[in-house]
Amino acid sequence: MKFRILFILFIIVGLSCFAQSKKEVKEHKIKASAVSTVENGKTINESKTIFDSKGNEIETTDYNKEGGIKAIHKTKYNSDDDEIEDEEYDASNKLIEKKITKYNMLGVKTEEHFFDATGKPTKKHVYVYDNKGLKTERKTMDADGKVTSIKKYVYITK
Repeated sequence: MKFRILFILFIIVGLSCFAQSKKEVKEHKIKASAVSTVENGKTINESKTIFDSKGNEIETTDYNKEGGIKAIHKTKYNSDDDEIEDEEYDASNKLIEKKITKYNMLGVKTEEHFFDATGKPTKKHVYVYDNKGLKTERKTMDADGKVTSIKKYVYITK
């Protein structure tokens, strides 16, 4: 049993090393990539990604174990190649959720606003940074602005 778990972890880590970086996608003019797994002689598609000419992921399709579409993400970027919009669609290409990301003048992510399919706000993330520019908190707020959770980030330097 331990061997099986170690083998699976080895495969997962090994496969993640082969993922293409944004620089490699741009350099090799990769337009799309796909990830699949072969289990018991059957090929199972996991995901497909389409890139723009700058190497940004503009559309990602995730598949379920039966090979059907689980979700599609369509992403838009600003002129600095920062993600500004992510729309999630279901298998029938129906909008599920939209996320709008905001940045400050330095290009640091400050907020993420989430909306349902009708455009109604559902939640918001607000990011807090220390004087070194390190992220220290992510506050999650509901549609009414009430804080529902706070995620803390701690950095150990010594």
